[in-house]
This record gives sequence, structure tokens and C-alpha cells, in this order.
Amino acid sequence: MRVKLSLVSVASAIAFSTVSIASADEVKLPSTIAWSAYNTGTTGYNQSVAIGKTLKDKYGVSLRVVPGKNDISRMSPLRNNKVQFVANGGGTYFASEGVFNFAAKAWGPQKLRLLMTATSDANITLGTAADANIKTMADLKGKRVGIVRGSPALTIGAEAALAFAGLTFKDVEVIEFGGYGAMWKGMVSGQVDAAIASTVSGPTKKLQASPRGIFWPDWPHSDKAGWDRVAKIAPYFVKHTATLGTGLSKDSPQEAGAYPYPILITREDQDPALVYSMTKAIHMEYDNYKDALPAMPGWALDRQTFKWAVPYHEAAIKYWKEVGVWTADMDAHNNALIERQNTLADAWAKMSSMKVSDDDFQAEWMKVRATALEAKGMNPVWK
Repeated sequence: MRVKLSLVSVASAIAFSTVSIASADEVKLPSTIAWSAYNTGTTGYNQSVAIGKTLKDKYGVSLRVVPGKNDISRMSPLRNNKVQFVANGGGTYFASEGVFNFAAKAWGPQKLRLLMTATSDANITLGTAADANIKTMADLKGKRVGIVRGSPALTIGAEAALAFAGLTFKDVEVIEFGGYGAMWKGMVSGQVDAAIASTVSGPTKKLQASPRGIFWPDWPHSDKAGWDRVAKIAPYFVKHTATLGTGLSKDSPQEAGAYPYPILITREDQDPALVYSMTKAIHMEYDNYKDALPAMPGWALDRQTFKWAVPYHEAAIKYWKEVGVWTADMDAHNNALIERQNTLADAWAKMSSMKVSDDDFQAEWMKVRATALEAKGMNPVWK
């Protein structure tokens, strides 16, 4: 069974969001906290900085945001205790699953945990240069499509976009870049015709302002076959209509897809008191940062995705229970995800004891991984 994702509306529970609950713990944060996030100028980085300003104003906390150009560079400081949290994207799922760059001896499946997510009115989708004349996803055939080396989230996002139209990387000219910022500079300079982005990402504005212009082709939600193909490549994508972003509005929306972004994550073994306080502070101070950027309303209570593809931290769950939004169904979903992570951890331990050459390691791991998941009745998604 494929991993199912759903955006859980908790609007009916908003009344609880500012209620002082006697049993609730106080917010206690250290004077300095570090997050990693996407490159400077991206919406993930900018949103992290906006939250950091609120934490400084309210609690005197200095939030240091460390930019990382790809999934590995964002996740490494979390693993090495250089940062406590990551404002991350779809790479969270790949790390949890131990696939792509995380299918290496130095990594393997990571026991990551969510605190909360943001789902704005933006999409995570494929932007194109208007002068490339890509009106529909099928028009991508033969065009130059950018990917980021070391960032499966961006690469698989591009692959999923192509799959919607029944295309693969073989049907386009793939242009590799070292980072997200470099890829979008390549869009402006004419090196590439299409690249994945959040529709509110800063670099997309530079493309719009350039002679090339910007256009977001739709992934029509009525195209069932197209969306079935997307699900096979990127099961963490869901249908979403964007009214926010470069060149988009309520009068000019885009039908495509998204996943929560940013996703605030940490490690399973992170200090529960820190996780609890961070979750509570970001939620309780929402009114103080919601207007900082157009995408900030994605952090609102009614935009939370409590049933995604990676489990929540127990201390975050404690807080969400206190405000009355965490349900038994969410608990069951979360427990199933933890069981999946434990299954992957056991398979990784088995793999680590096997004598496999570096050249064959990833292919062998993917076999061991798939076998372990299928034995538990779980869909490996990738083999």
C-alpha cells in the first residue's frame, strides 16, 4: 500500500489555540538556537528568519539560520548536533526512507521527527521561462530541465512533473547544478528552461523580472492518469491550487501539487523539553510573524499536516494534544510511521553486517530495504 498523505483540517479546534491549559509546560528555550534551511533568498530561509525575529522579540532567543544548498548539507549539521532543527522540504521523506543520497554507507535511514509544518497558498511545482513557450506539461519534451546535484527532493520533484505528462528525463535535456540558487540563476541567464521551485521562492521573482519572464504550467487535477504517474514517482505530493507566488493570484491560480514546506524537523532523540518549547513558541506566537511574508500563513493551526509521511516527535504530540487537535487517528498513523522507521533501521543494521563493495552497496541496500518492508506488508515505493 502506497504511503497516503492528507492535509488534516483542524479549523474547528482553532478556539483551543490560545487557551491557557493548566497542565501545559512553560516555554523554556536556550539563548541561542540553530536551524538549517535552504539557501539565502529562498522562502524556507526567509520564513525561518521571520520566525527567528519573533523568538528574539518575545523570548530573547537568537536563532541562527544556517543555509544549505542541498539535502545532505542541510541534514549533516542536524546529525552532528551543530543545529537542533531543520526547516526542510521533501528531502525529509528521502532521509527517513534511506533512499537516493541517503542510501549510502555514511547515512542510511534516519529517525527524523516533525514538530510542525507549513502549507501556504503556494505550490511546489515546475516553473518555466515564458520565452521557452511551455504552455502545457507535455511541451517540456525536448526542453532543458534543471536538477540540483545532491538534492533528491528537487530532482524527484522535476521527475514527478515530467511523469505527469508521461515524460522522463530521457525526453528532455537535463542540466545539473550545484545548488538551488545556481539553478535559478541559470534560468535567468538562459542555461535552462524549467526548474522546480516553490511559487513564492525569491529567485523566481528574478526570472519574472528578466527578459525571459516566468510561466507556471498547470498539472490539471482532473487528469487522473497524470496524477497516478506522479504518485508512483513522488507519493508525498498532493493536489494543490496555488494562488500565491510569482505571477500568481486568486484571479490567476495554478493547478498543480505541493507538500508541506517548510517542514520543521529534528531527530528522534532530541531533548523533549526543547522540542515541546519550540513547537509551543512557534504556534503561540503565530500572530506576531504571520504578516512578515506572504507565505507565513502556512504555519497557521488550520494549515497543519498532522498525517504526513514522517512521524511527529513525542514532545510535539504532547503539545498538539494539549491544544486539542491531536486525534486517535493521527496517533495510529504516527505509530505506523514509527513502525516503518523501525523496520528500516533493522534492515539497515542487517545491511551493515554484510560484506558489500562500495560500488554495489546502494543497489544491494535497496533490495534489502524492499524485502524488509514487503515482509511487513509495507510498500517500498522504490526498489
